[in-house]
Amino acid sequence: MPVLVMKFGGTSVATLDRIRRAAKRVGVEVAKGYDVIVIVSAMSGETNKLVGYVNETSELFDAREYDAIVSSGENVTAGLMALTLQEMDVPARSWQGWQVPVKTTDAHSAARIEEIPPANIMQKFGEGMKVAVVAGFQGISPEGRITTLGRGGSDTTAVAFAAAFEAERCDIYTDVDGVYTTDPRICDKARKLDKIAFEEMLELASLGAKVLQTRSVELAMRYKVKLRVLSSFEEQSDEAGTLVCDEEDIMESNVVAGVAYSRDEAKMTLVSVADRPGIAAAIFGPLAEAGINVDMIIQNISEDGRTDMTFSCPTDQVARAQKAIDGIKASGELNFSGVDIDESVAKISIVGIGMRSHAGVASKMFKVLSDEGINIKVITTSEIKVSVLIERKYMELAVQSLHDAFELEKA
Repeated sequence: MPVLVMKFGGTSVATLDRIRRAAKRVGVEVAKGYDVIVIVSAMSGETNKLVGYVNETSELFDAREYDAIVSSGENVTAGLMALTLQEMDVPARSWQGWQVPVKTTDAHSAARIEEIPPANIMQKFGEGMKVAVVAGFQGISPEGRITTLGRGGSDTTAVAFAAAFEAERCDIYTDVDGVYTTDPRICDKARKLDKIAFEEMLELASLGAKVLQTRSVELAMRYKVKLRVLSSFEEQSDEAGTLVCDEEDIMESNVVAGVAYSRDEAKMTLVSVADRPGIAAAIFGPLAEAGINVDMIIQNISEDGRTDMTFSCPTDQVARAQKAIDGIKASGELNFSGVDIDESVAKISIVGIGMRSHAGVASKMFKVLSDEGINIKVITTSEIKVSVLIERKYMELAVQSLHDAFELEKA
């Protein structure tokens, strides 16, 4: 039988009624002749509650025990989903990560999937099981301990299963009905996309769009897994949602596919750094070791042997970044006069594979922002994206203006 992977996020399984609704969707696919692998998240709010228990119990907790605790939310959902399907006379059973097994690295709370042997589940399909309900977000380390994949890890679990079982498709059910040209809460002209290329989705996910976890899109692109993003709260048709697929599967693309934003950005500048070979490594090496997600980087022109080095990072990492920079200065490895920190910026990005073959996209973006009186602090570009840092108070205006200027409301 062909295999279909269906993933249900926390809001889609938040109550027993919603689990029943999700189970009915699974039953529809079973009736079509699929063997179905269902990946479930913890019920909405459950993981936060478990994390709270850990933090209240131990400030400097053992990461192995943390994983054992926070992974339990998915186990509950998997069992409830399997029971619900059984009540519908659909042969189903629940699977925890170690039972499959989902083999991962030993990086607790941030593990990466290394292998998913299909033999155990395929054997049960052969014996008459129609649905394998798998707890997402979790696996087992080489030492035999439970691991978790980080927030949003159930998306990655779903795509990894689709790749391992050569599934026909991987459907991600969430609280939105697809991928939009931008956030509909900010721009009422935002349009749902029928299709989007893997590369575009990867950029949008990494730039702030919350629909799919970045690692799940990376996996889907690598293994050519067709992803479909759907709402679990609306009636479905075969054309529902947004299909994330190869560029070749899209007949004609707009120059710009979407506008993404990240509200919680900070800009940090090391002022008057001694300009010599190795300064970038001296700065960004310790920042990487401290786990700082550095994004945009700019080095000013050197004057009298001194230069300024600017970079952006999430606002919740500023304190750690400051500590790492203080360590660099204290070591005497690098001489600079001070650190300028601006925590009132936002990142705005335009993304589109059509930018490869169209000139003038960046200049149009800059003109639009200029016409609105919005000053650009930092710019970075790639083949299919342009990102800028601006004052946070102008974020919504920038998103709306760019959406209008590139006419993204039009198909």
